[in-house]
Amino acid sequence: MADIREPGDRMEEYCGVFGIYDATGELNVAQATYYGLYALQHRGQESSGIAVSDGQTIKQYRNLGLVPEVFDDEILSGLTGRIGIGHVRYSTFGEKDVINSQPLVARCKMGMLALAHNGSLVNATSLRTKLEDSGAIFQTSVDTEVILNLIARMSSRGLDEAIVRMMQTVRGSYALVLLTQDRLIGIRDPYGIRPLCLGRLGESYVLASESCALDAVGAEFVRDVRPGEVVVIDRDGLRTFHVPAPLQSKLCVFEFVYFARTDSIIDGVGVYAARKDAGRRLAVGDDVKADMVIGVPDSALPAAIGYSEQSGIPYGEGLAKNRYVGRTFIQPEQGMREIGVRTKLNALARNVRGKRLVLVDDSIVRGTTSRKIVEMLRTAGAREVHMRISSPPVLSPCYFGVDIATTEELVGHGRSVEEICNLIGADSLKFLSQEDLLRTVESSGCGFCTGCFDGCYPINPCEDEAELVLDL
Repeated sequence: MADIREPGDRMEEYCGVFGIYDATGELNVAQATYYGLYALQHRGQESSGIAVSDGQTIKQYRNLGLVPEVFDDEILSGLTGRIGIGHVRYSTFGEKDVINSQPLVARCKMGMLALAHNGSLVNATSLRTKLEDSGAIFQTSVDTEVILNLIARMSSRGLDEAIVRMMQTVRGSYALVLLTQDRLIGIRDPYGIRPLCLGRLGESYVLASESCALDAVGAEFVRDVRPGEVVVIDRDGLRTFHVPAPLQSKLCVFEFVYFARTDSIIDGVGVYAARKDAGRRLAVGDDVKADMVIGVPDSALPAAIGYSEQSGIPYGEGLAKNRYVGRTFIQPEQGMREIGVRTKLNALARNVRGKRLVLVDDSIVRGTTSRKIVEMLRTAGAREVHMRISSPPVLSPCYFGVDIATTEELVGHGRSVEEICNLIGADSLKFLSQEDLLRTVESSGCGFCTGCFDGCYPINPCEDEAELVLDL
């Protein structure tokens, strides 16, 4: 999915994970994993990888690039087996380098392991130092290797016990798919910050970050993996066990604002419905006079439709998006920035000329892209541009797997709505309140992390060294 925002002016997706266990021997596991990752491409565009077990050994291939750039028929045909996991990555932790791509594969006392991770650990650096002091050797700079190292070192106690002890040691967010020579395992952190769901394909099972990946391979959605739950799938079928979890989970609410695909259902809430409801609530009490409502493609379009329906202002298309510009699009020199933005997005001059517009977007991070879109619409002849944002102002960084600008770079930090409006050059500006945003997802029955909006995090992001006591 191409993003029209400039680097640093977006809440970057973190990663996507996928896993499949073929119970009948009739599935092409590598190909199914490929299509599952393709459906999750919006969650990470820097690298892609697949690992497959044939019961004896684990084969893997990973590289920088989008899923169809990394894999071809020849590579997929060499990944034979009955169990597979895959990963698409955006580097929220660790450098952008092929060595940091996933799944990571290691050999330990119990055999080979492969691991794919969506999320971020707040105590990864401290744990890594402690492990290195005890003799561990690391090949990458990603926190995923800390998790893999902990499981491998404790595996002599049995894999179940090793997983429990790992979950009691790490702090942060994680949705994991773990591959052994004969098992597929899904793990969700005790707060449920990162999503993970379970599907069924005949007698076989599928795990994925979002339900849209289940649809891509023809699997039936069974349920979401619960916070603190471990799902183990092997020749005997499926079993689960849990580590203690908080009474109220803390799913990242930005899944519904921007990250997830609109056709996904996460913890019982449809993403499209939540975004459309956000647009409706944004329009309540808004007395702006306008001729047309338009949305910033693609994630803000449902909110724009909801705003239009609630307000009675006609919905129309005002921005055309180039869907073939990916994350690898070369960033232009400073003097060519405007051309760079127009390569990704352009105004439909005939639709917007002379009109008073309500421009709906899902969020504002630094504000640079919003300013350029407003300028673009004015250049195309728009008479007025009223900006409406279907989430609250972003005030604080994220520590749980989302790449977000520093506090000082956030346009909402230390500025009033009027000041932000002046900065982006809009005629007026309105944000959805946090209370109304949470109402769009209240049918889930779970709690939500809203740290980027209010600075209230489910886990203290400041690591306390005294808590890091490992029995290694």
